[in-house]
Amino acid sequence: MIDRRQALLGTLALGLAHRAGAQTPPPRIGSKAPVAGLPEPDETIDLWPKGAPGAPARPLIETVEERSKDRALTDRAVYGISRPRLVVFRPAIPNGSAALITPGGGYRWIVIDKEGYEIARWLAARGWTCFVLFYRLPGEGWAAGPDVALCDAQRAMRLIRQRARDFGIMPDRVAAMGFSAGGHVCGDLATRFDAPVYTAIEAADRLAARPDIAAPIYPVQSMRAPLAHTGSRALLLGASPDAALEAAHSPEDNVTAATPPTFLVHAEDDPTVPVENSLRLRAALKAKGVTVETHLFADGGHGFGLRRAAGKPVERWPELFLAWARTQGLG
Repeated sequence: MIDRRQALLGTLALGLAHRAGAQTPPPRIGSKAPVAGLPEPDETIDLWPKGAPGAPARPLIETVEERSKDRALTDRAVYGISRPRLVVFRPAIPNGSAALITPGGGYRWIVIDKEGYEIARWLAARGWTCFVLFYRLPGEGWAAGPDVALCDAQRAMRLIRQRARDFGIMPDRVAAMGFSAGGHVCGDLATRFDAPVYTAIEAADRLAARPDIAAPIYPVQSMRAPLAHTGSRALLLGASPDAALEAAHSPEDNVTAATPPTFLVHAEDDPTVPVENSLRLRAALKAKGVTVETHLFADGGHGFGLRRAAGKPVERWPELFLAWARTQGLG
């Protein structure tokens, strides 16, 4: 187990490294991978080289909490992110496609292992270049408020395209995939990719932020009660948002004909984010003529990712995604 004190010390060391001019490393305690056979990524891209805009008055301390009690299985959650960044997983042989991955965590924190690193390793083993996004959290005082994660997601897509040649990827073969609250980030990006949510700082910001395909997986989507995930809604919009604010941040209300082809997965027994979130998003996509593929499973619950899907029919969802992505020219 990694305790809070170790996490804070590790984070302070990362801050010193950043001030020395290096890219901010992924969160890590010590020099070894926490699980044998699962190497930790070393390559990162800071989104905002001169600092993320609109920082809160009180400086944040990035903190890593290890929630797993199984030494063979990590389950880290990260919050207090002041240096949003991409953690890169390169395949041995790139197939030209890339994925921007946004883990969930209810906007309270970012669950980097089970909804980030694990799917990134899986896709990288199949030729995809993967970028796990450490996005800023809307409840931590950023000036952009409910748009802060979208700012990071837009900027991330643009940087991936700017550096496509460096990574052996095609700039028109970049997917967005997100889980739970990260599915909200993914859906927000897919529907509001051209919303002016930050001030351009360089040429990269003139590039398209629209994903070529999107895959919100058991997504937090509606911001209206009773479908909204209560914790995500409160941290994103505050305790008592009005109807206009709810609509502005519900992807189903922002779908247009330009929304990219979308792949949806949800378990019907999800006790945390009702399956109607995906069904309503599907209906909105169909109404605008957007290609959408939907897979619903009777058994899976919430947050299954890869590890909790094992042994159930829902474990097929990544293969279904790859097959569908190929029909869209990726993979």
